[in-house]
Amino acid sequence: MTPTKPLAVEEDTYGQEIMAFHQGRKVSEVVERDDGYIEDSMSLSTYFSNYDDWAPKEQQAISFVQGRVLDIGCGAGRHALYLQKQGFTVLGIDISPLAIEVCRQKGLKNTEVTSIEDVAFPPDSFDTILMMGNNFGLFGNFEKARKLLNRFYTMTSEEALIIASSRDPYQTENSAHLQYHAHNKKNGRMGGQVRIRIRFGENIGRWFDYLLVSQAEMKEILSDTGWKVKQLLETENPDYFAIIEKAS
Repeated sequence: MTPTKPLAVEEDTYGQEIMAFHQGRKVSEVVERDDGYIEDSMSLSTYFSNYDDWAPKEQQAISFVQGRVLDIGCGAGRHALYLQKQGFTVLGIDISPLAIEVCRQKGLKNTEVTSIEDVAFPPDSFDTILMMGNNFGLFGNFEKARKLLNRFYTMTSEEALIIASSRDPYQTENSAHLQYHAHNKKNGRMGGQVRIRIRFGENIGRWFDYLLVSQAEMKEILSDTGWKVKQLLETENPDYFAIIEKAS
């Protein structure tokens, strides 16, 4: 999630659905786009899945993790908890107080409620930054992505990696999505820069920008930030994983 100030409970719709599923309720994630398109996108079970349930490429991506880990947008903590069990020191952060509370209840030792925009740590604080679950999208837009990537460069070790996943928005035949891409580009936005909010019951979350990029667009964003793509792990659908290393 990308708003900068802490979320009040009634605004933390993402956290509400995470907590509800954690407590045993059957819920799914409902996402509303600013053009009125609404999608019941997926079961919340994805956020709670175990390593054995992950797709092979996701398992391969997590195998690149090294050293001290910052998990940005950790959600219910599935990646952070897996890595913690493997012996890694992991800090899980999310802007959702309720999601962080779920992580704590599940046993994640190091957590912090904060937005990606407010991430700031001393130099050499981390060896891996994790942005799984399509969390490259938390960059929000082209300019903010480049600004944050420069910040990530200074707070990580010399051999640090960013392990991220995204979805190529252009691999679709859905006319509503194609029209949205065209409208975005006409208005000076990236095609896959979606403005969305999450609904849960009677509560509606804040609008925020979420950035879906093609592999070529990801490389363009990374250029001149000190980072480059080391390896791309493609799947059978538009989702893909990127292992990103320091260019120097």
